[in-house]
Amino acid sequence: MEILDIVDEYGNPTGKTVERKKAHEEGIMHRTSHVWLLRKKQGKFQVLLQKRSETKESFPGCYDISSAGHIPAGVDFVESAIRELQEELGISASADELIFCGDRTVIWDDCICGKPYHDRQYTRVFILWRDIEEGEFILQKEEVDGVLWMDLDECFAAVRNNRIKHCIYTDELKMVKDACGCK
Repeated sequence: MEILDIVDEYGNPTGKTVERKKAHEEGIMHRTSHVWLLRKKQGKFQVLLQKRSETKESFPGCYDISSAGHIPAGVDFVESAIRELQEELGISASADELIFCGDRTVIWDDCICGKPYHDRQYTRVFILWRDIEEGEFILQKEEVDGVLWMDLDECFAAVRNNRIKHCIYTDELKMVKDACGCK
């Protein structure tokens, strides 16, 4: 059972906690951290996309953020981001390597597996520069089926025009482009 901090509209813990399932059933605001891996290859900026496992309850088989996760109660954004990188992709990183892009609020309502799903996330977005080949990542098979480096501009167009199966928000991808100077 995952226990999350309930947060206010600015991402500050309120002192109360909630089980992750209940947070999504009732639309209770909680925190997540997102890390986008970038590299420069042959003069172009590339972004690493994670392909979600086909066994995931939400968005199975979709391309997603390089690494992302819910933040356990009592843990901060950076600590959680570093843990998720290690768990999902086998990457070690330090706090000073994460480049802050910005914060965003996600409000999303849908049905998943026939049940109402109300997501309320306060998300902190980071960039991590890494030039690692796809086959060198150590993937957490329960979470990740594969990874794919894609030209950042191509990725933005593919997401915006739904040319790939994905669960990526274009506004967040634009935030990443703007923060790294990849315009």
